[in-house]
Amino acid sequence: MDTVIKQLQDLGFGQYEAQAYVALLQHNPVNGYELAKTSSIPRPNIYKVLQKLEERGAVLRLDTPEGIRYSPVAPEELILKMRTCYQSTLENAQQSLREVSTPVERKHIWNAQGYPVLIEHARSTIASASDNLLIAAWPQEMTLLSESLEQAEQDNVQMRILCMAGCPRECAHCRGQIFRYQVLPHRPMRWLMVIPDSSEVLAGEIGSCGDAILIRTRQKMIVDLSTWYIRQSIALAAMLSDLGYGFKDQFSPETRQILYDISPGQDGVDWIAQMLQIENR
Repeated sequence: MDTVIKQLQDLGFGQYEAQAYVALLQHNPVNGYELAKTSSIPRPNIYKVLQKLEERGAVLRLDTPEGIRYSPVAPEELILKMRTCYQSTLENAQQSLREVSTPVERKHIWNAQGYPVLIEHARSTIASASDNLLIAAWPQEMTLLSESLEQAEQDNVQMRILCMAGCPRECAHCRGQIFRYQVLPHRPMRWLMVIPDSSEVLAGEIGSCGDAILIRTRQKMIVDLSTWYIRQSIALAAMLSDLGYGFKDQFSPETRQILYDISPGQDGVDWIAQMLQIENR
């Protein structure tokens, strides 16, 4: 019961309004006196509460030979009314805000913490895309973002997704062009990167305990670096997957030394060998 009342309050109902509506769902039709008793609302307040519920379209007033009685509007009908009303209000507010605002250039860097915060920022970043999306992610995050990606697909947003886990098969949560390459050495954390329309980047790191940190920015340098990181990771992984290890014998000694020097792995393993180990793991 407390959960239902709290949910109604989250939708804008007052405490007494929520109590009265729930009580009406359980006992109806009733008069004001009966409703005050079943809902534990003080009698002096009950008719004001009923008036507010009528204005919300949540109750019906019934004229009977015994006097005025009240009955609830069915939950499905009430929620539909509220959804329609809220949607209209949100659309009107969005249009009004656009008319009075000037373009906001977010050239600073937002920093935040928390996994739910990361996912909410990812959803809003995906929703902001009008033309294309570039995403690098793991299956755990793609599952939580599937509804946002589905909506983007319905809006004809072109999507390119790098599956950083290198899944052997496409899962049901990814959309658009999917590139399944593991491009990072094994580590306890995961990355999530979302770039809409080459104009903004959301980058997050998820730790082994489920904690997360993130940045979000429109700074062009960071957006370009992130965009090229994802694109080049896809290109290099695809080429190495096709060419394999043997073609490095064609490199000059200087190039071989460079590959050794930039190796992210253990001593004695050059960059190509390390990347192939990741790709074939």
